[in-house]
Amino acid sequence: MKKLLSTCSLILALACLPGLAASPVGAAAAKSPAAADGLAGKVVETMNAATYTYVLVDTGAKKLWGAAPQFAAKVGDAVILGEALPMANYHSKSLNRTFDVVYFSGNVKVNGTRPESSGAAAELPKDHPSTARAAGPAAPDLSGIKRATAGQTVAEIHAGRAKFAGKPVAVRGRVVKFNSMILGKNWLHVRDGSGAEGTNDLTVTTLTAAKVGDLVLVTGRLATDRDFGGGYKYGLIVEDATVVVE
Repeated sequence: MKKLLSTCSLILALACLPGLAASPVGAAAAKSPAAADGLAGKVVETMNAATYTYVLVDTGAKKLWGAAPQFAAKVGDAVILGEALPMANYHSKSLNRTFDVVYFSGNVKVNGTRPESSGAAAELPKDHPSTARAAGPAAPDLSGIKRATAGQTVAEIHAGRAKFAGKPVAVRGRVVKFNSMILGKNWLHVRDGSGAEGTNDLTVTTLTAAKVGDLVLVTGRLATDRDFGGGYKYGLIVEDATVVVE
C-alpha cells in the first residue's frame, strides 16, 4: 500500500508542473473533439492577459475556455481555435485564476478570417495528423543539407534513440514548422531530408526564434518518451536546445 501511495504521489507531482497537470478533466479533454480538431463556437466571454486572449466558447454542447496570442474578439463572434492543446488545471498568473482546462492554440479564425496578430499553431504531439504537414503553402527544400560536424541526421537519431537518449546530439536541418512561445518556449519541427514518414522529423524546444524554411544547427540532449500530460507524448524531443540560424 505504501509503495502504491508513493507511486501515485510521484505521478501527481509530475502532473502538477506548470500548465501540464494530468487529471480526470485533462484526460477527458484529450479525448474530446476540441483537442483533436479545434475548439469552435460562439464567444460568450473574453479577456486579455499578458500576451494572450482568453475566450469562453459556447460549442453548443458545453462552454470551454480557449486561449491564443492576443487577437481581437468580442461576445457573439464565431471563433475557431484550431489544433488546440488542452491544459488541465491551468493557472494564469496574470489573471490570478485557475481554469479547469484551457485549450491553447495559435491557429485562430474569427468570423471566418484569420486575425493578423494570431501566432503560429499550438504545439501538438508528433503523432497528431496536423504535424505531418509543413507550415505554409509549400514544404521547404530539404536537398543538399550537410550533416553537422560530428553530428547525426534526423533518421540516425530515430534509429539510434536508445544509444542517444540522454546524450548530446547535433543535427542540421530546415525548420518545417515553428510555434512561438508555447509554455514559455519556441517549438520547432526540423527535417534534413533523411528518413521516411515517422522518422524524418525532429521536435525541438528552444528560446531561439526561427521561421519556416530557416536552415538551423541544433545541439542539445535528446529526451525520449516525454509525456506532457493530457495524453500528449513525444517519442523523441531535444529540449532547451541551442539553435543557430545559418
